[in-house]
Amino acid sequence: MVLPALGGDVSPQGAYPSVDPAAAPVAEQVSIQQSVTVRISPRPAPAPMQSAFFAPGFDNTVEPRFIERKFGKCLPINAIFGVQPVTNSSLLLILRDNRMITAQLEKGCQARQFYSGFLVKPNADGQVCVSRDALLSRTGASCQISGFKQIIQLGG
Repeated sequence: MVLPALGGDVSPQGAYPSVDPAAAPVAEQVSIQQSVTVRISPRPAPAPMQSAFFAPGFDNTVEPRFIERKFGKCLPINAIFGVQPVTNSSLLLILRDNRMITAQLEKGCQARQFYSGFLVKPNADGQVCVSRDALLSRTGASCQISGFKQIIQLGG
């Protein structure tokens, strides 16, 4: 039965409602949007990196040694396997192919806020890029990356 409030009226017999097509309700357009967020979880650094880089009393003469080299402006999101904060303002990104990249955070951002990983919204190109994408910590901090450097092992 069509209710009078919706533009219909009931015939005197009450059996068949009549509807005025001009008074029928207008359907509104509905749009559905989808949002995807990628979560990068904390992972321990590889064993040689832990013993040399994270050991108390860090000593540069102990083999293996690590240095940082320039890296590009973007990194594929799906290449990132895990993350660890390493200094006050940088994160160690562990890649699926066992490479290690440091991500320098913009001024005012603390790496320790990313102890439980981070979330990032992927772009159409599937990359995380310097000065473009924001990393969102699980604690609510949002920071951009100001630079990438690749960690290379010397010796050992």
